[in-house]
Amino acid sequence: MTAPPERPATPATPAAPDIRVILADDQHLVRSAFAMLISATPGMAVVGEAGTGRAVVELARRTPADVVVMDIRMPDLDGIEATRLIAADEQLAGLRVLVLTTYDTDDHVVSALRAGASGFLVKDTRPADLLTAIHTVAGGEALLSPGPTARLIARALRTPETPPPPPAALDRLTDRERQVLTLVGRGLNNAEIAERLRLSPLTAKTHVSRVMGKLAARDRAQLVIAAYESGLITPGAGAEPA
Repeated sequence: MTAPPERPATPATPAAPDIRVILADDQHLVRSAFAMLISATPGMAVVGEAGTGRAVVELARRTPADVVVMDIRMPDLDGIEATRLIAADEQLAGLRVLVLTTYDTDDHVVSALRAGASGFLVKDTRPADLLTAIHTVAGGEALLSPGPTARLIARALRTPETPPPPPAALDRLTDRERQVLTLVGRGLNNAEIAERLRLSPLTAKTHVSRVMGKLAARDRAQLVIAAYESGLITPGAGAEPA
């Protein structure tokens, strides 16, 4: 009995990456180094690169992506304004911006967070930390290191560039939600908030989500800004919540 002819194997369709990244930096060597690192990481892919702020906004609008790794200092349109345009675009609501800065004392970082960035990273960070940061912001969390972030925000918000939220905004929060907002502003994650307030992790996450909804915050980074600008946290105050 003649065996049936073998059929050629159907090439496997490459799995779509879990995290699609756009790189925005005016230095080609920096973009190339980041691209090599990210492309070599399972589950990640670089889907576009741009050398100016205006170019990255246009790229984001036509290329589906999850995270933009954004340099602050770029020609044509800086990273802060590019972040503001991306955050204001309803069609890009799921796109997160991770800002790169040369120093963790760069006051532009606060402006970037106000503009809608989900966090920041120093350019000379370790490769593993960059990958962790991308995973963090892609997952909807904010990358806010309590130390440098608190120092930056405290200094910048001594003279806020925008007026504090109207009292009615905080009036919509329950006492528990105000406590949660204060702890988010101090850099605590959901697990730490749950432990501090003796809640279940799911309850803490629910409270954070409700606070974000009531304050129309894009993510946790904007909650940090709101906590300072509303007066729940006083710049320069100690680490324990009031």
